[in-house]
Amino acid sequence: MSKHKKWIIRLAAALAVAAAMTALAASGLLGSVDGAASDWLYQRPEGTDGEIVVIGIDQRALDELGPMPWPRSYIAEAIEYLNSDPDAHPAAIGIDVLFIGESADPDADAYLVEAAEQYGNVLCASAATFGSEIVHTENGEFYLDDRAVLAWDSPYDALAAYCETGHINAMHDSDGVIRHMMLWIDVPGVGRVPSFSRRLYEMLCDAQGVTPNAPPETNAEGFFYLPFTDRPRGYYDGISVIDLLTGEVDSTEFADKIVLIGPYAAGMQDDYVTSVDHAKPMYGIEIQANAIDAFRAGYSVREVGERLQLALVFLLCAASLYWFYDRRVLLSVAGWLAVSLGWLGLCVLFYRSGHLLHVLYVPLFVTVLLIATVAVNYVHAQREKHRVQNTFGHYIDPGVMKQLIEQGSGGLELGGKLYDIAVLFVDIRGFTTMSEALDPPTVVEIINKYLTLTTECIMKNHGTLDKFVGDCTMAFWNAPLPQDDAIYLACRAAMDMVEGSKAVGEELMERFGRTVSFGVGVNYGPAVVGNIGAPKRMDYTAIGDTVNTAARLEANAPGGTVYISRAVADALGERAKTTSLGGSIKLKGKAEGFEVLTLDALE
Repeated sequence: MSKHKKWIIRLAAALAVAAAMTALAASGLLGSVDGAASDWLYQRPEGTDGEIVVIGIDQRALDELGPMPWPRSYIAEAIEYLNSDPDAHPAAIGIDVLFIGESADPDADAYLVEAAEQYGNVLCASAATFGSEIVHTENGEFYLDDRAVLAWDSPYDALAAYCETGHINAMHDSDGVIRHMMLWIDVPGVGRVPSFSRRLYEMLCDAQGVTPNAPPETNAEGFFYLPFTDRPRGYYDGISVIDLLTGEVDSTEFADKIVLIGPYAAGMQDDYVTSVDHAKPMYGIEIQANAIDAFRAGYSVREVGERLQLALVFLLCAASLYWFYDRRVLLSVAGWLAVSLGWLGLCVLFYRSGHLLHVLYVPLFVTVLLIATVAVNYVHAQREKHRVQNTFGHYIDPGVMKQLIEQGSGGLELGGKLYDIAVLFVDIRGFTTMSEALDPPTVVEIINKYLTLTTECIMKNHGTLDKFVGDCTMAFWNAPLPQDDAIYLACRAAMDMVEGSKAVGEELMERFGRTVSFGVGVNYGPAVVGNIGAPKRMDYTAIGDTVNTAARLEANAPGGTVYISRAVADALGERAKTTSLGGSIKLKGKAEGFEVLTLDALE
């Protein structure tokens, strides 16, 4: 397969996998996990400054005053106590309790109205009930509104005349976690009602004589992302409503502050899981306190468009997979760290600039891609290793084999490539005469001894064993991988063969009264090296004039002699002792004047 085609397949696979992962991100199936990851990274509470105080309708108050609903006079008394010092009263008092309709105690209702009218710093709660409703448009069409206001609970008329209101609706995300607040609600027949927390913040600004910070950006339904200032119990110092009614706390402690009075007991069903702490629920009154502090800080976060985020997921997944494919593990891990940590860093920078990115998708998908590609690359490497071993294992030096396995198929160039190689041929002189006088098993034994010797000499000097042809051995150097000093290695192998044949020859003389020796030829030059043959029968071999000349040199070399060409002699230089035979040796196929030399010694 061509490199261009491989590149196209690799790119297509990266794009296809990236598209699948982007579709998974868009489906929302990982939304809750991404939300948890975003909460972990983004929500870093710093603690309150004490300007917002929560007074709890807690278990102690319930034990003393009984279960809710209480007579409205209790709240009126609490308001009076907080405002008892005309020079040190709260900037705003938020009552997170719904006072819907007239109660059975008209005097208590009137008392609460009187307290709200007298001090003018009280905000009462209201709430919407949402549900599905079919909405008819002016042009006769209709649609299903999944968040229609089906009911609206607000303070009774007498109280509403002197007490402002804000909605206290807390809407969790699909995974049940509070991450967003509603800045306003459009109530049919009433208009746009601000949130309880926003209205309290504006009352604080009025009391301080400052201009309120701009409200945060919202989506079409009025939602904005809430950066929490503190964790559950962060605004609550253990002060109970009962402490106000009994006068056990100094009212001046609340001067110029925002005081929030609301449910603070588990049985009142006003606690929620929030993004700042998934383990410990937060009471609704403290969620309001966090929203007020967010308005005070003037810091708002806008969620980056979903399409843009999905486009980033697609591009980073495609680029990562393209990088991981067929890459070394360390480089893949380095790429994974760069993308994952880089994305987390980008998320933090964007968040600080007021933009919210999905935290999970890129690191998760890139991690999955890393694991998958490492596994695929390992399987591919094992298959490649086996293929290389099957192709070269019987006739390549182990050191060269190791390099081939490390390089993979890129180092093979199967199918034929032009190399400058050193070629060696060696043949046994006198073997034919000896074999005629010996039985076949002995002939096989002798030839195996000689072929073992030639193989060991070739492997010892890092050559590639090409083939055996009868009692002849062919080998070459500098292919399939480049080698330093290939000509020297080939000549060193030739000299080792001549020297090694002496001991084998002596053994044969002792056993059979006959001996043999080697004739060796070495040449250097260009040749085509590769898998050559028919589709069903190929050999990795070398062909060309350089090979033919080496064979001719070996054919003419007497026993115990190494013939080399002038190209070989020049490459060896002073490291070799040679004797020129000039043009006295006529090589078949070579023109007159082709110089042949004997290799007499080698350093």
